[in-house]
Amino acid sequence: MRSAMTEAISDVLLPNLARLARATSTLMMVLAVALALAGLALIGQGLWIYAKAALAQVLLERAFAQTLATGTAVKPWSWADTWPVARVEFPRLGKSAIVLHGSSGQALAFGPGQVERTPAAGERGTTIYAAHRDTHFDFLGRVAVGDPVTVTRNDGRVVQFRVIGTAIARWDDSGISPTAQDARRLVLVTCWPLDGRFSGPLRYLVYAELVENS
Repeated sequence: MRSAMTEAISDVLLPNLARLARATSTLMMVLAVALALAGLALIGQGLWIYAKAALAQVLLERAFAQTLATGTAVKPWSWADTWPVARVEFPRLGKSAIVLHGSSGQALAFGPGQVERTPAAGERGTTIYAAHRDTHFDFLGRVAVGDPVTVTRNDGRVVQFRVIGTAIARWDDSGISPTAQDARRLVLVTCWPLDGRFSGPLRYLVYAELVENS
């Protein structure tokens, strides 16, 4: 009787176990495919961000050259709600970027942005350029005290700065006064930590002072 009962249980249990194993295998395969597709999507999104940033700078360089030649602001593409205001260069690192008017999310997707209501580079007060840490300011952590920074404005004026220090501060507690008239400064801003993947409240600041006008 025990043998017959064992056989009966086996007849019921084994097919169910086999079906469960097949279902589990299918589920694992679906999960693996889903994870792979999600990974590819993230990689594609990252590549698109870098490609967009690089292509935008080519178009911005062209628009900036036209601005310098004509003396009037030239948009990089017809639907843009921003335009080039300067080129910022870091000679020691061999880096440069065209700076856009404003610091909206749309502007920062294509290049560094000059924060609203801050003066043109070289004027009294503090000029603030902000950019993303993983694209146009991905090198900012390598900028060192003493480094020269050259800014060519859209009116053709070239101003020279020298880096005097760095700091980390909350976005709403930087202590920067753009309208202070006691100096002519440039502050470069990006998110902190520099290798972070998510936006937080901290910002990395690079301070520079004017050393020469030309």
